[in-house]
Amino acid sequence: MDKSNLQAVLGMYAQGYFPLGIEHGIGWFDQRAYGTPYRALMPLDERFHIPRSLRRVLNSRRFEVRIDHDFEGVLEGCATRGWTYSSETWLTPEVAELYRSLHRYGFAHSFETWCGNQLAGGILGIALGAAFIGDSMFYSIPNASKVAMVRLVEHLRARGFEIFDVQVQNPHLARFGAIEVDPLEFRQRLWRAIQKPARFVD
Repeated sequence: MDKSNLQAVLGMYAQGYFPLGIEHGIGWFDQRAYGTPYRALMPLDERFHIPRSLRRVLNSRRFEVRIDHDFEGVLEGCATRGWTYSSETWLTPEVAELYRSLHRYGFAHSFETWCGNQLAGGILGIALGAAFIGDSMFYSIPNASKVAMVRLVEHLRARGFEIFDVQVQNPHLARFGAIEVDPLEFRQRLWRAIQKPARFVD
């Protein structure tokens, strides 16, 4: 991906679109592709909720957090075991290559949970300014992706991020306090967050 294509891709994200694999390449869609007019955001304030059953797992310190340690492994996990809205994965080889390019440029990141030497789960996303756009998550060990969610919210708070976009509401995200906002409000908040400098990693 050259820099002109990079700017075009980042521009699509900045407008609230995300990539999905289609028959002849990559399409750009928003939440309406999944039949809802509303965008889902994970709160980065006191509205974020940690389920009581998960607190025991967090306190056990069974999982270790790493960032970009095995980006390729998270990419593969999201493609083969990640939660999707349909029976077919959206993370086609073309979309995977797009993420590799964004990772090389420093925009795509993997937020990972490890159990010993095993990649247990992770979240794949894009960091633009003070906005983190979560595109997919997976786990190979129970609770690993849930722990990743909690630790990622803590990380975003510490780094001064203002938005954690989780795209479309579902029961799993709702348990953590995800809220739905109308598209105009979402785009306004996204644009403001992108303008604010923040670093996902040093």
